[in-house]
Amino acid sequence: MIDSRMRKIAVTGVLASLSIVLGITGLGLITWFPGASLTTLHVPVIIGAILEGPVVGVFIGLLFGVFTMIQASLIAVNPADMAFINPLISVVPRLFIGLVSWFVYALITGRLRIKDKTVTVLRESLALIISAVAGSLTNTVLVLSALALFKIIPWATIWAIASVNGSLEAALSAIIVFAVLSAWKHLPRHGGKSRLNR
Repeated sequence: MIDSRMRKIAVTGVLASLSIVLGITGLGLITWFPGASLTTLHVPVIIGAILEGPVVGVFIGLLFGVFTMIQASLIAVNPADMAFINPLISVVPRLFIGLVSWFVYALITGRLRIKDKTVTVLRESLALIISAVAGSLTNTVLVLSALALFKIIPWATIWAIASVNGSLEAALSAIIVFAVLSAWKHLPRHGGKSRLNR
């Protein structure tokens, strides 16, 4: 029990720190054309939730959101940046990334219904990919909706951003999460059943 609690604390600290480092260095924002960037800052939140459960996911999301709010208050250069000083835009949406990711992962792998942790490799792989997409889209939809509700960005622009940027971010998140967690969980290359470590 103590080992499990220490592991959760360690995972939370490492992944929250990673999210902050990605934000400070700009490595978490991949520019794909001038004025548009793909963010991977929410990926540590998704990984933490899948590895250690919803509480860890929510806590990493909270730290990610608070960091975003502090960063916005220090270096905001335009109205869209300044909007993230509002915790309803910067913090609250990030609390749901881990919850949604964990719920989707647990639902697909059957962890909500059964005690047995033996799942097929295909099922585990699908769970990782779909939960990463769900977590990424949660971030996109909730943050952009908050920006629209506070009249920072018009709804017409929001739909364009969500459909293009949001879908690319979701795909990128799925690739990163699958690559990291399939290695972490030692998923075999071939099908069959595997007792995956938790």
